[in-house]
Amino acid sequence: MTDRATTKTAAPGRATRDPRLDFFRGLGMFIILYAHIPGSEFVNWIPARFGFSDATEIFVCCSGFASSFAFGRTFIKAGWRIGATRILYRVWQVYWAHVGVFIVSVASLAWLDGKLGTKVVSEELNLEPFLANPGPDLGHFLTLTYVPNFFDILPMYLVILAMVPLMMALAGKSFRAMVAFSLILWLATNFHLTDLPAEPWSDRPWFFNPFGWQLVFFTGFSFGMGWLPAPPRDGRLIALSILILAAAMPFSCHWGFECYALWGASPWSAEIHEALLPALIDKTHFGVLRYVHFLALAYLAFLLAGEGGRALRGWFVEAMMRVGQKTLAVFLSGLLIAQWLGVVLTVIGHGPLMQIAVNLGGSFALYGVAVTVDYFKNAGKRASLPPARRQSAPATQQGIADGVAPAE
Repeated sequence: MTDRATTKTAAPGRATRDPRLDFFRGLGMFIILYAHIPGSEFVNWIPARFGFSDATEIFVCCSGFASSFAFGRTFIKAGWRIGATRILYRVWQVYWAHVGVFIVSVASLAWLDGKLGTKVVSEELNLEPFLANPGPDLGHFLTLTYVPNFFDILPMYLVILAMVPLMMALAGKSFRAMVAFSLILWLATNFHLTDLPAEPWSDRPWFFNPFGWQLVFFTGFSFGMGWLPAPPRDGRLIALSILILAAAMPFSCHWGFECYALWGASPWSAEIHEALLPALIDKTHFGVLRYVHFLALAYLAFLLAGEGGRALRGWFVEAMMRVGQKTLAVFLSGLLIAQWLGVVLTVIGHGPLMQIAVNLGGSFALYGVAVTVDYFKNAGKRASLPPARRQSAPATQQGIADGVAPAE
């Protein structure tokens, strides 16, 4: 590899965590939680109601950035074969995480449905066809030819992650070749040429097409590898980004959501939204306006965070970073917590106080998962240190070299 990324990524020394990465991954975990609690009115206030992109772009882009540290540098330092082996091992981990969270979710929610008379499994998750024929359909699930909508992010992620060795091989020849391949694959996806079957009994495709979403993943990956330079602080870019975000706001809502945030879905704005949906803001194939909107939002967030994240201070930031350091465990737990909290709202009501209590309870639960995982993961490491160093061992330095992507 002959570009500037080679020397930058091959520099000696242990990589340290970027506080901006942990903060925005943590923030994305809370947004994803609020977006998936059935019956929660907090969904009307998440970023997706203010623009075309949402927490999924944050999750995928940050995962790409983290993967550059966890895996990209392995390709540089240890060679392509070792790098590809580490990727395959991580894909194996993510695959079994996907299988495990699905089985635990269905089992626990089916038990709650039986005890409380709710219908989360059959109606909220739309798993009735699966429950009617679980034997053969379980085989489809294990081969990823059955991907339920609520359990679709991890399959997308593991397919994109499996593309890293190919992208590293292309980048080794020419960074432009890698960019061209990524763009061609994304364009083909937007013409519906790469759709993957999501269930055997219909023609529904995967809700998140990995061949479209790889564009934002490898954008983050390229920044992390140093192939793309950090954007400058430019008044023209700031003005353009603000203009893009402001222009998107009136058209971010449609009739499927009440969108209490600043406005409701008016007839004219909803019609424009629906006109843009088939191609330009399609979430399945990652429409171009989603990408443009996310780049504008990410640029402003990058500037607000300050160089090296120096503007990220305070207890709120610390809490977000704590969650962002353990996003795989938090994400898996959040899928379960969101549905359980939806059952709580169904049983005891959807009043304003209950909405606040349930969403705050979910927030504390996510934070609790991060703290618990961190404690158990680092207990052995702390025990092996001399007593004087146990208190000073920084948790924020753990993880990058251990294969954090999206996080552990």
